[in-house]
Amino acid sequence: MRAATGVAVPIAVVGATGAVGRTLIDLLVQRGFPVGECVPVASARSAGQRIDVPGGTATVHDLDRYDFSAVRLAFFSAGTGVSERHARRAAAQGALVIDNTNAFRMAADVPLVVPQVNPDVLHRRPDSGIIANPNCSTIPLVRLLAPLRQRYGLRRVTVSTYQAASGRGNRGMAELRAQAAAATDDPTRTGPVEAFGVPLAYNVIPLIDTLLADGFTLEEQKMRQESRKILRDPTLDVTATCVRVPVLNGHSETVVVDCDAPVDAGELAALLAGEPEVRVWTDRPPTPRTLDDADLVHVGRIRVDPEHPNRVAFWLVADNLRIGAALNAVQIAEVLVARGVR
Repeated sequence: MRAATGVAVPIAVVGATGAVGRTLIDLLVQRGFPVGECVPVASARSAGQRIDVPGGTATVHDLDRYDFSAVRLAFFSAGTGVSERHARRAAAQGALVIDNTNAFRMAADVPLVVPQVNPDVLHRRPDSGIIANPNCSTIPLVRLLAPLRQRYGLRRVTVSTYQAASGRGNRGMAELRAQAAAATDDPTRTGPVEAFGVPLAYNVIPLIDTLLADGFTLEEQKMRQESRKILRDPTLDVTATCVRVPVLNGHSETVVVDCDAPVDAGELAALLAGEPEVRVWTDRPPTPRTLDDADLVHVGRIRVDPEHPNRVAFWLVADNLRIGAALNAVQIAEVLVARGVR
């Protein structure tokens, strides 16, 4: 999904100095997106920095003072609170906002988009002026559930995630590195514990985001609600358990799906291999450190339960900064530009 050539699009990147923002800027260059001007925007503490953008370098603007009327697209990747305060202002000033936070995903006037699954919702500018990017674990999941549902039907989805430190951005990766170094030198040391609350190095944390009254977390709730909205199935039975693991980058998921019809593992492998930007591994399972292409969803260990022929399980790995965030946002923008949506 490439953007139409010859159409120069002025854009702003809010959160340009963060992990997702920098990845997004890199992708705009790598994918040849027709950027007219790229304006980096961030908090006051980052304002004034010079960073690389498509076409050269640019000064980071202070978000509180920035006027979005000069840009056509505004990517927001600076956290939910920032989007809540500024995204509707940016849209009111004329920018079409692609938001990478949880601020608007379930809003009725905001489409939630994975271009490989529901690109039809991008036929026009939404009334809100905002398009939401799903959660980093939801995106690769629904990209595989969509063809599976079309062929076999879906009854129930049970997913466990193994989410990398980069889910907390540069701060999370830096903390994991510091903790690993400290614990390697002295097992009694933990290093800093600000990003995750407890040590992540040599550990797993079965709690991501806010703990809700029902015992699930907000991250787990997101996966259920977002999958339903993207797949247009408000009663889809989805149960998630989200776990932080000591991996720098690359989220993994174990997925168990109960279908309406019996599943053939070989047929499903061929079906998924035929999907755009999906690689099926048959010789060995993919891992975050063995991915050969960060812009693909990687799938392995596809197997049918021998006692339940309608039940299939598989393992997926995806780069959460790219597939799960920046790449999905850029691909949304590519569809918009190709269709002339303003």
